[in-house]
Amino acid sequence: MPSISYDDLETAFNCVCGSVQFDNSAYISKTTGEIFHASQTYDSDENLPEDCEDESLYWSVPHKNELDLGRDLVLQFVDGFLPEQYDAVQAIFHKRGAYGRFKDLLLHQGKLEEWFEYESTHTKKTLLAWAQEHQIDVKQGE
Repeated sequence: MPSISYDDLETAFNCVCGSVQFDNSAYISKTTGEIFHASQTYDSDENLPEDCEDESLYWSVPHKNELDLGRDLVLQFVDGFLPEQYDAVQAIFHKRGAYGRFKDLLLHQGKLEEWFEYESTHTKKTLLAWAQEHQIDVKQGE
């Protein structure tokens, strides 16, 4: 079982989620734990193994939407912390620029810091569960 640091896993995850789904990718070697990044928008393929999409050799780091950490997490937060804004937030997410408008709403409601903490906590919990499911040993604080 390969071992990686949580910081490296989080960095790979943020790389994958840093643009629209499927534009960026990250792969973890099942033998070494080494992480490789690929992007459709910038040249990052120089160190990318040719066989990185071979699921028997590499895990593909998931996008936040695959782990229900996108819109679903937003709505879960709103349901628990701002239930009176649920319909408004749902409407926000039917248009482009939704996250910016959502964060503006949170700022006006005094809930922006709570959202960041909620998102961070749920992301970490979910990433660690994903890693455990794939038998990846994640070292904390390294």
